[in-house]
Amino acid sequence: MIRLILCLMLLASPVWAVEPNEMMNDPVLEQRARDISAGLRCPVCQNESIDESNATLSRDLRLLVRERLLEGDSNGEVVDYVTQRYGEFVLLKPRTTGSTLILWATAPVLLLLALLVGWRSIGRQSRAPDPLSDDEQRRIDELIGK
Repeated sequence: MIRLILCLMLLASPVWAVEPNEMMNDPVLEQRARDISAGLRCPVCQNESIDESNATLSRDLRLLVRERLLEGDSNGEVVDYVTQRYGEFVLLKPRTTGSTLILWATAPVLLLLALLVGWRSIGRQSRAPDPLSDDEQRRIDELIGK
């Protein structure tokens, strides 16, 4: 039973990334900070949000988010501030702008293009070859000795 509890505690360890000294006294502001942090990517870990990461840079970003909230910024203003400093890469869910729409649309377009090329090449191979002319058939017959 103790092993099971320890295993469950290890699975929940990313929740412990936010240290108690980082937490805000106001539960509403703390929840807003958690919501914002869950959408920001750790520049070090890259597949974790700053809320889950134990990296020093993630801790600094969590503190920055909390500072901006204490200064009265809205959630959008905090995200914009962090994005201006670290770029669009810091967003776990990128914004749908012109450049990201092109990136998202490229894969399906290339897939459709590959399917079209494959369909056309298979269609060409399945056609029966042109019949031999009389001269070609006579030459073959001579070569095989008929």
